[in-house]
Amino acid sequence: MSKRDFYEVLGVSQGASEEEVKKAYRKLARKYHPDVNKEEGAETKFKEVKEAYDTLSDPQKKSHYDQFGHTDPNQGFGGAGGAGDFGGFSDIFDMFFGGNGGGRSNPNAPRQGNDLQYTMTLEFKEAVFGKETEIEIPREETCDTCEGSGAKAGTKPETCSHCKGSGQLNVEQNTPFGRVVNRRVCNHCEGTGKTIKHKCGTCHGKGKVKKRKKISVKVPAGIDNGQQLRVSNQGEAGVNGGPAGDLYVVFQVKSHEFFEREGEDIYCEVPLTFPQVALGDEIEVPTLTGKVKLKIPAGTQTGTNFRLRGKGVPNVHGRGQGDQHVQIRVVTPKQLNENEKELMREFAGMGGGRPEEQTDGFFEKLRRAFKGD
Repeated sequence: MSKRDFYEVLGVSQGASEEEVKKAYRKLARKYHPDVNKEEGAETKFKEVKEAYDTLSDPQKKSHYDQFGHTDPNQGFGGAGGAGDFGGFSDIFDMFFGGNGGGRSNPNAPRQGNDLQYTMTLEFKEAVFGKETEIEIPREETCDTCEGSGAKAGTKPETCSHCKGSGQLNVEQNTPFGRVVNRRVCNHCEGTGKTIKHKCGTCHGKGKVKKRKKISVKVPAGIDNGQQLRVSNQGEAGVNGGPAGDLYVVFQVKSHEFFEREGEDIYCEVPLTFPQVALGDEIEVPTLTGKVKLKIPAGTQTGTNFRLRGKGVPNVHGRGQGDQHVQIRVVTPKQLNENEKELMREFAGMGGGRPEEQTDGFFEKLRRAFKGD
């Protein structure tokens, strides 16, 4: 008897997505499973559905099937198992009842250790220029006494007699679909597949111990507040010989009393007197790398910004450098002696510093605005 087309069995088109194939399989598997459907022929239909799904859900098998159909002798799809073996049906109930379908993987396979996070506080200029420093972190490391086995010297872990080393136990469960067998993590070995009769006196059977580890960290120039740096293989030790996790260093940068930072640019405010901005001057401005001279043109207004190119923060990836922005703020003296007051009165009497002249007709524009012109 020739086999039906697998797409026809599942009721999907050849262009169906992986999710559509899975959805169709779930529906038909629930319908025809012998524990649910007692009609004659249900078992055969279930095995047919299972075989179709096994093929169409595997990209390589699906590619072969799309090319050769059932006639390719090298496909090796395999059947659905014996009459009493409905392998894969537990996967369906795992989906519906929260079973640990992924738990069938080898519990003793190597696994990567946990990642760690460390918060480092930097001074403003330390973040700008970078630095090399050493930090100390608490982390779990492989126990040197037992070399990670958790067993006392001269002994070794034994295969769990309850789960036979699989790390899982079969649990029977009554459902609306009938009695099914689900798999759960073995509570005797906690899913490791092994038990330790004589535990290591150092780690007490855990195979790991808490230690404080000193690690050298190179802080890149230009790092900013909230950014992080990954230090590979400096997290916690792996499991069953797996690689260590990573360490993530998160930076907090302190503020500066004079400079403010926005990305790669630096901002500062420089106070000047009225004569300096009225007559012009040459002043010294602090930068991150020392003082530089800045020419102030005569008639400079308060709030004027000057840019010092290349005097900002280096890009953390080494792509150029930001600028420094200098904003001028004119300071009005709060206390004047009599001579200074007299000079100011004389200056005002000569018509010096009239607002109309200093603001390019601002008040004339204001009058027009009130008149609605």
